[in-house]
Amino acid sequence: MRHLKAHRKLGRTSEHRNSMLRNLATSLINSRDERIITTLPKAKELRPFVERAITLSRQAQSLPKEGADARVLHLRRQAAGFFHAGNMAATTVPGRKTRPERTSGVAALKRLFGELGERYKDRPGGYTRILKLGHRDGDRAELAIIELVDNPREIESLEAEKKRAKPSANKKKAPAGKKAKAEAKATEETDAPAASDEE
Repeated sequence: MRHLKAHRKLGRTSEHRNSMLRNLATSLINSRDERIITTLPKAKELRPFVERAITLSRQAQSLPKEGADARVLHLRRQAAGFFHAGNMAATTVPGRKTRPERTSGVAALKRLFGELGERYKDRPGGYTRILKLGHRDGDRAELAIIELVDNPREIESLEAEKKRAKPSANKKKAPAGKKAKAEAKATEETDAPAASDEE
């Protein structure tokens, strides 16, 4: 029986797996195209991981503006656990070089609570999409794209498609309009002699 075995181990220890998921989540949120290419099992594990963080930012956006600062801060700190958001807990040892602070996790957190929280404010889940790519040449691993839905590239293509559909719709309506005008003219001509007879 597989009780309490909900997730894929991905051949890694739990620390390595959590660190990898945090790196993938940071890459997904910080990427310019809002998509990354990875293997299918990693993408399937990343999906609920990222969506929980986006839900926290969405909850922060839905709070009232006044008096909710403490709650927003709490949600922000919870979401920081999904990223490598700085080295605050790193101890400094005299005589040793300290690691540079991780800034990509901080940038992901800012983008999450700024742009993405606003974008998904009215969406109750389903913030990511997985597209299968086929097998990789070297090791035949199944690749996939994981991307955020409603991204600017997707919205642009939908608007372009609507623009292309509008002129074709106008061309189809034009003959119907001419036909309707011709019928209206014919009814006016038949009504006009009847009106002159009455006078």
